[in-house]
Order: sequence, then structure tokens, then C-alpha cells
Amino acid sequence: MPPLDAGRSVRLLCIFLCIVMSFGGCAGFMGQEPLRVNVAGVAPLEGEGLEMRLNLKLRVQNPNDSPVEYDGMSLELELNGEPFASGVSDQRGVVPRFGETLIEVPVTVPAFAVVRQAFAFGNSEHAGGFPYTLRGRLGGGMIGGTRFVHEGTLSLPAAP
Repeated sequence: MPPLDAGRSVRLLCIFLCIVMSFGGCAGFMGQEPLRVNVAGVAPLEGEGLEMRLNLKLRVQNPNDSPVEYDGMSLELELNGEPFASGVSDQRGVVPRFGETLIEVPVTVPAFAVVRQAFAFGNSEHAGGFPYTLRGRLGGGMIGGTRFVHEGTLSLPAAP
């Protein structure tokens, strides 16, 4: 085996240190609970053309012992297993350790999604409500952000 020159040994040492440090970073995330994200409110916004716009108010809970800093948020909302709305926000902040915060995200609902859901509503029984899935990402942090998924059922008020 040929002897290692100084440049090659420095490169190998750097690669080794990067690998060891990445394992250390992963160990810090071991045992972390995922963020809990729930829809806390919905308000209409002024739309353009055939689009509908809504302001989603999300309650983000951090069940962990360290705060989560975020710089922006993106999300997608599925209704009945179909894409329904998407939105982004450039809000910045911190979800405190063992705490919660409200984040507002304006979302756009394309006209086609509204029509598709109207047909689905008319063609089936939804006594238990409409299943929805909220997927998103809080931007920022050293690893590019924190992803979240929340599933639930949207119930309509009973007719009088």
C-alpha cells in the first residue's frame, strides 16, 4: 500500500469528521416527538378570478424539550384524498419548548378543486364528515426545516 501524502490524509480526515458529526446530529434528533399541527381557524380572503382564497390559522404544538425556530411555512391540504388547497407564508418565529404558537397561512383553492369537491359532496354520503390531510414544512433550522402531517375529519353543521 503506497504511503499517504499530506493532502490526501487531510481529505480523509475531513470526510471522517463529517461522517462522525452527522451521526452526532442524528443522535440529537433521536427520541424527538413530531410537532402537532391543528387547524385552529379558517377565514375567507379576497380571491382573484376563479380562485378562492382562505386564511388558515394553524396551532403548532412542540412536545419537545428544545424550541423549534422556523422561517417560513409551506403546506398542502387534501380533502377526500384529492388536492384541495396550497399556501406559503414567510412568517418567522419560535415554537417554544413544551409550548405552542399560532401561524397564519394564506391558501389558494383553485376553481377546479372546488368543483371536484362539490361533485363528490353531491354524489356520496358524508355523515361522518370529510377526511382531510394537512402536509407541510416549517422552514429554517440547520437541516432545512421540520415536516408535519395532520389528518382529521371536517364535519359540516347539521341542517336544521
